[in-house]
Amino acid sequence: MKKRMEKVSKEKGREVEEEPSHTAVLNIPDKCPVQSIDDYQCSGNPEVDFPELCSLVGLREIPKVRPLTAAPSSSERAMENSQDEIFFESCMTIWSPKPRLHIELENEDSLSVKRVRISGWRVDEAMARVLSKTLPSLRNLQSLEMWQIGLTDTILTSMKNIISMCSKLRTVVLEGTPIPENSYHILLGEHSMITHLSLRNNHIREEGARLISLALSKNLQSLNMAFNAVGDAGAVYLAQGLRLNRTLLYLSLANNHIGDVGASHLAQVIGPFALTHEEIVERRKQLKRKEQLLICEDSKSESALSIPSSSSLEHNIKSATKQKDGTTMDEKLPTNQTTTTTSSTGKKEDPKVAKKRTSDTKIPHGRSGKSDEKDKHPSVKEQETEEVVEMQSPLLNPAIQSTGGKVIYPGNTTLLSLNLSGNKLTQQSLQMFLTSVACQGKRGLQYISLNRNSFPPDCEVFLKLQEIMSLKNPVNRTTSAQAEAEQGQVA
Repeated sequence: MKKRMEKVSKEKGREVEEEPSHTAVLNIPDKCPVQSIDDYQCSGNPEVDFPELCSLVGLREIPKVRPLTAAPSSSERAMENSQDEIFFESCMTIWSPKPRLHIELENEDSLSVKRVRISGWRVDEAMARVLSKTLPSLRNLQSLEMWQIGLTDTILTSMKNIISMCSKLRTVVLEGTPIPENSYHILLGEHSMITHLSLRNNHIREEGARLISLALSKNLQSLNMAFNAVGDAGAVYLAQGLRLNRTLLYLSLANNHIGDVGASHLAQVIGPFALTHEEIVERRKQLKRKEQLLICEDSKSESALSIPSSSSLEHNIKSATKQKDGTTMDEKLPTNQTTTTTSSTGKKEDPKVAKKRTSDTKIPHGRSGKSDEKDKHPSVKEQETEEVVEMQSPLLNPAIQSTGGKVIYPGNTTLLSLNLSGNKLTQQSLQMFLTSVACQGKRGLQYISLNRNSFPPDCEVFLKLQEIMSLKNPVNRTTSAQAEAEQGQVA
């Protein structure tokens, strides 16, 4: 008995010696050891993937993954907050002394993460590698919120690449993270899918505003640049970006040290303004190109109508090739049946060679005839022509008029909300906003915030502007329409 116990103890000791001295991360999907972050395959559950990826890159302090309470509805926030706060709530609402990765689920499923918030801790190169694996694996990710994460220009480029890999990500909040290079514009651009971007409190100045105005993408619908320092020069650049922009619906420039110079350019762009020489030249080019495309389309339709049907064409071919003695000429086109033909030299020709020779002869088909699969789909050039015709440039707006030697554009009527509160506007720029808004009629701007500026709140111009905006406000219009309808029913 004693010998048996000694034998068991020796075997256990041998098993302990055989265990490896280091521990390897187990990849959940494969249950196999993973030695590097590149080999790790994410499961789509950040509570599992995130800490393991942090371990693989050697992070000592791994942020905890915690649930994020759902944001209050817009109706609840509208009771207390301004329009600026309705779009983007402050990232300071949730704070903890230690780093946390907050997530919000679509439902109770751990694989349905729709919102991620990184708040109050630095994202360095190692953490950027972790996020480059974690975030794209979240198939339902729609919103990424970052506050005070200490980015550099290089890490911002990495974050931009990560965002582009998230197929459903449309809302990006990057606030309280000043970057000396002011390179926030790289988040936008022609291929950016971001529709809502908040860049509050990032010390963005004139040059940063200029770069953003040049990069306004075709998908961006709201831009929040409150609590920066763009000044008059930055506001002028942004106004230039809005001249022919037809996607941006919401713009906040609250608390940006903007005076009458910058505000006047913003006021001009929402009302009728004269096109520059460069814009006029570009408009002429586009008009000429459109005219050529229409002529090309007309010629194609006429040629299509003049082509005979396939049935009549085949009948004519058969009639021309049929002879009295019943023989068949060399040029007779074969049907679906394979036959042996005779060449001009009198020798029998191989059926395969004959089929190849006759198949090279193309028969045009009319609208009523059958065609090959290639004929069913329009060519690439035709598709491009249709896209150009459908997606007209703002310079082709039919409301453009020529007056007094100038070409007048009706103004930007796409922008619905503009926040200029907390700046340095006086009654001078206020009068320009009043004029432009009056020219818009019922279209265009529906909300404008001008609180906390350098004019008395009870001045006549401001009261007139508020009166006009109250009539344009869709909420007030709906209420008044309902009241009229109720009065009509009572009557």
